[in-house]
Amino acid sequence: MRLVLDLAITHILGRGRQTLVAVLGVALGVGFSIAMAALMQGGEDDFVAQMVDTMPHVQITDERRSARRQPAQDAFAASRIDGLRPKEDRRGILNPTEVRAMLAAWVPGRMAPSLKTQGVVRYAGRDIGIGIVGIDPQLESRVSSIAQDFRQGSFGALVAGGNNIVVGDRLAERLGARLGTTVTVVSATGQTRGFKIVGLFHTGTTARDEGEGYVLLKNAQILGERPNAINEIRLRLDDPDAAPAVARRVEAQTGYKAVPWQEANESLLEALEIRNVIMYTVVGAILLVAGFGIFNIISTITHEKARDIAILKSLGFTEADMRRLFLLEGLALGAGGSLIGWGVGFGLCLVLSAVEFELSGAAVMREMTRLPLAWSPWHYLIAAGFALLSAGVAGYLPARQAARLNPVDIIRGAT
Repeated sequence: MRLVLDLAITHILGRGRQTLVAVLGVALGVGFSIAMAALMQGGEDDFVAQMVDTMPHVQITDERRSARRQPAQDAFAASRIDGLRPKEDRRGILNPTEVRAMLAAWVPGRMAPSLKTQGVVRYAGRDIGIGIVGIDPQLESRVSSIAQDFRQGSFGALVAGGNNIVVGDRLAERLGARLGTTVTVVSATGQTRGFKIVGLFHTGTTARDEGEGYVLLKNAQILGERPNAINEIRLRLDDPDAAPAVARRVEAQTGYKAVPWQEANESLLEALEIRNVIMYTVVGAILLVAGFGIFNIISTITHEKARDIAILKSLGFTEADMRRLFLLEGLALGAGGSLIGWGVGFGLCLVLSAVEFELSGAAVMREMTRLPLAWSPWHYLIAAGFALLSAGVAGYLPARQAARLNPVDIIRGAT
């Protein structure tokens, strides 16, 4: 085996320029594959983390998955109801105290009730639509990521007394308001009240910074003319991946619709899976192209070294030895290119991580200042694995051909 390895190294070094080109081809393929994988995986991780951090892990609303059963359906084994007109019901989640106590007994995490309604905020002749969220400040700060995103004030400022509201800093800018300004809020039911801005938050999510305001739960109930009502319970779990199982159990117990964050973003997560398939397909294609360079070199070596092959076989080397010889040459080129490619990939990742820019606005969900990159050893191992696989295939095909050569025919000049 040592002799076969020495011969393989001699063959490779004997064609220095072609060897260098093949190794650089593999190195560039591996390097760009690592950078691409780091960039795409980093973007996916950042997007998923944003979803997990900025939205509830499970959102329970006063909607039901299926229509509420009617008394006639319970009284008769078979019944069909036609022309039923549902009653106008604005009570939200029925018996909210009982529902919260039932969930608190087993939910592995924290919860916060709220009442959401729509309205318009007015100031200095400007009218801007706003989503009004009535909350309990102490409970909300335990489940909401906005609690860490305040520029001025906090949820706790809502309980200081009077009618207070916290809004996004961009909404305040659009209104021309600032901390301490009193604005007028008009609800969808026509109720109008003045609220003092006691907090400004900035999440980086445009829709929230420009379109959400938080008030005390009792104030939202007054604005929405829904006394003692809530229409949403948000859960933040210790394990976000347990959200689907928790949501199913909540629906079975309460009958209300519970949406885990995975279901709320199902189409986006599917798109990320498709993007990963495309990414690895492109990576494989890049390294396959590099494999053609290895195939070309090994084929040339087997053609030029035909007489050497004949001499070796006449000295007792077997067909397996010949296959092993040229396969080792292909793998050596792939391994050398992979090692250099690791350095190229690491350097590209460093360069990309240092790029600074500002991207924000309605077209994006969140402000970005740097490219999100994922630093994972799996990217290096996968890229090297693809490179060695393509190099092995590229070396095996000419190796099999070399092993089949008849030494007598070669020495006689028949080939």
